[in-house]
Amino acid sequence: MLGGTTEGREVAAELVVLGIRVVSSLAGRVSKPRMPEGEVRVGGFGGVDGLAEWLRAERAVGLIDATHPFAERISASAVAAAKQVGVPHLRLERPGWKEGPGDIWRWADSVEHAAQIVSGLGERVFLTTGRQGLAAFADLTEQWFLIRCVDMPAPPMPPHAVVLLDRGPYTVDGELTLMRRNRIDVLVTKDSGGTMTTAKLTAARHLGRPVVVVRRPPRPDVHTVTTPAEAVRWALALFPR
Repeated sequence: MLGGTTEGREVAAELVVLGIRVVSSLAGRVSKPRMPEGEVRVGGFGGVDGLAEWLRAERAVGLIDATHPFAERISASAVAAAKQVGVPHLRLERPGWKEGPGDIWRWADSVEHAAQIVSGLGERVFLTTGRQGLAAFADLTEQWFLIRCVDMPAPPMPPHAVVLLDRGPYTVDGELTLMRRNRIDVLVTKDSGGTMTTAKLTAARHLGRPVVVVRRPPRPDVHTVTTPAEAVRWALALFPR
């Protein structure tokens, strides 16, 4: 299991209870990740060949890619490695968010595109796209940023910024308080999906604030499910009764 998401942890926990050996691989980008049930390895594989060799060495009977919707590099490696080894491969990806009544959304094709859009939407920005990609906003000198992430980001980043280290899930009341206290004009986020961080979208809607949403990158054409239950059923089908 290429994990790191809530859905991946749910699948691992269910399979472990059923007596199936699960090895969850975490990228290691978060200093204190939430650990899944079963065995865990941390760090990269060294590309497609490294992942393929690991699958052979572990005699894996299936590969579930349950990584973040924006972890496109490891997902591409998973497709190629599974094909190379001949291991069944599944992508577990939660649905993206959908704009609803009262939302003021601007869609961006990339983090760089989001930086271009946000420059004209307000002076105080709530930036929740994570540590990676902050360099895209480093040249925005006329705006103030509240940057929220799990671990301290490295430069470059916007010159006028405050970093808030925090981890979800968040509440609507908490997000409303945070955005009001910091006089936020615009929210920037990735289309991560899920429920852990949707409170910020609800808060922005209540406050009438625009939201810049970065679209998900294109994915390889592989068998994909959207719920942990579907992934568990797929995994169980790999084993004879």
